Amino acid sequence: MGLKALGKMTRLDRKIAVVIGGSSGIGAASARMLADAGAAVAIGYHHGLSRAAALVSEFGSDRHSIFPIDVNDEQSVSQAAETVERHHGRVDILVNSAGKTQLVPHAELNRLDDRLWDEILTGNLRGPFSAIRAFAPLLKKTGDGVIVNISSISGFTGSGSNVAYCASKAGLDTMTLSLARALGPEIRVLCVSPGAVATDFVAGRDRAALEKIAQNTPLKRVIEPEDVARAVMACITHLTASTGARIIVDGGRFLM
Repeated sequence: MGLKALGKMTRLDRKIAVVIGGSSGIGAASARMLADAGAAVAIGYHHGLSRAAALVSEFGSDRHSIFPIDVNDEQSVSQAAETVERHHGRVDILVNSAGKTQLVPHAELNRLDDRLWDEILTGNLRGPFSAIRAFAPLLKKTGDGVIVNISSISGFTGSGSNVAYCASKAGLDTMTLSLARALGPEIRVLCVSPGAVATDFVAGRDRAALEKIAQNTPLKRVIEPEDVARAVMACITHLTASTGARIIVDGGRFLM
């Protein structure tokens, strides 16, 4: 295959992409790349209305849209799918990037109370399932839909911001496998598993901490949101014969 053909593979003209949690971090980086590739992007936000609106304004086209969604609320998720259907008619791509965590040392069991445990499991595991359940009919309309779940190496290393976060991402990995079996051939389901990423997702983890983590990895580089977004794009445009797969983006940290 020549370079011209490869270039065509990366174009997403006439595709409709939904990015939940798309107003910041990995979600925003993914939304930018999807729009740059020609997709019409619908950005789902919870508390980030101003960020989502500013991001869409960067794209310079009325093809794009924003919509509110609380993945913890079944009615909100259903309404979000209805909003996207009214505006776009179908969905070709769904990126689940919304998530929640809080830094709690693993040995401090009493600090990880039931309320926080339930919030993390609901937001990081039930939330993506709710979104997939709601948007699956729109994805099936195309016969060639793809879902990319943003997971974490915490799901298979057991290291991360807290024990519940690790458990939620392990569940997301397994759910990806289950849904890849259940939703094929009309929909592919993959997950992208980053390590520590240069976003504000984990409160209190600054650039110095990320640089220290990076020095203990084989590639010795901080992982940027764009690194993860490129993996998302690869799942959509190039890994078209793959489903149920986990793509790791961590500079080799999981090897250590």
